[in-house]
Amino acid sequence: MTSAAETAADNDRRNVSDVVGVVVLGACAVWPLISATGRDGRPEGVLLAVLAVAAGYAAGRMSGSLLPVAAPCAGAVAGLALAVAMPQVAPGPQFTTPLGHAGAVAALLVLATGGACCAAWATPVPALRFVLRMLAAGIAVTGAAVGSATGCAASTVVLLSSVAAGRMRRRGPAVAGLALAATLVTGTVWAVAANVLPAGLTSALAGPLAEHRVQLWRDAVRLAHRNMALGVGPGRFGELSGTASEGLLPDGKPHSAPLQQAAEQGLVGILLLATAFCWILYALWRSPRSTPLTLTAGAALTALAAIAAVGNALSFTTVSAGAGLLAGLATARPWVAGEAEAEVPGG
Repeated sequence: MTSAAETAADNDRRNVSDVVGVVVLGACAVWPLISATGRDGRPEGVLLAVLAVAAGYAAGRMSGSLLPVAAPCAGAVAGLALAVAMPQVAPGPQFTTPLGHAGAVAALLVLATGGACCAAWATPVPALRFVLRMLAAGIAVTGAAVGSATGCAASTVVLLSSVAAGRMRRRGPAVAGLALAATLVTGTVWAVAANVLPAGLTSALAGPLAEHRVQLWRDAVRLAHRNMALGVGPGRFGELSGTASEGLLPDGKPHSAPLQQAAEQGLVGILLLATAFCWILYALWRSPRSTPLTLTAGAALTALAAIAAVGNALSFTTVSAGAGLLAGLATARPWVAGEAEAEVPGG
């Protein structure tokens, strides 16, 4: 049995996590306004993304407390439906995977898989757990059916990670591993964009990425170096990048979340993006939910971070809201007598 002192200490740590989240999201909303000052920037898109994450997180915390199994299951089904429907209903240009809508489809499939796996870990009924895992496997297969190889592969990784999480008793090393994985992907993207790798390795990495995308990344790095303090201003990459205007269907994006932050909001912008991701991992580490469930959500959000590092997924409000929703579901305390999971978080 958990002592009253341990429960109070856990509540204090969760309060700290919530306060940090409010401060981080607040800073992510204020900084674009500062960066846009005097630069004719357009911070509305960034503000909408921050609002979507905050709203999704709040909805996840509430629904996850009241319906710890049904809420993530419903979120998984909704994410799958949006992923299937997005290419038909979303306006704008279609880009090669994982650019544009293809990246958003892959991101939604990953979040849907994470939701289904989280629901599977939340239920104590073995038969229902099996059905929910079959739903997660079906989501991965759907990715292949709709032509999203990235979504299929990433969803499969999330599903396998969820199964492996069932054997883990300490979540701290696993959370650190997720942070390292996201750092390696982002660092590789930056190295390709900055052209600092050996020629052979750069060619091997840049080959599957398409030359146009690599040139967008390099434009973003150049703009970031020239405007390291404040960036060029939110929404201004398309105006200042020569490559962005050369595409058949230009959308004014560098198609990499960290590079876009660096180019448009400077060093502070990229640090805020990294801090927001670290806060989510910290909240999962301190979550009262079971280790397999929290690590499953962490794996899905890390996969999303990887997709966003090489694509344009976070430019879609549905993806930002879905990420916040999954994080909220995985950090909510079930508000049902006797349903709190008997595990000391952060082990």
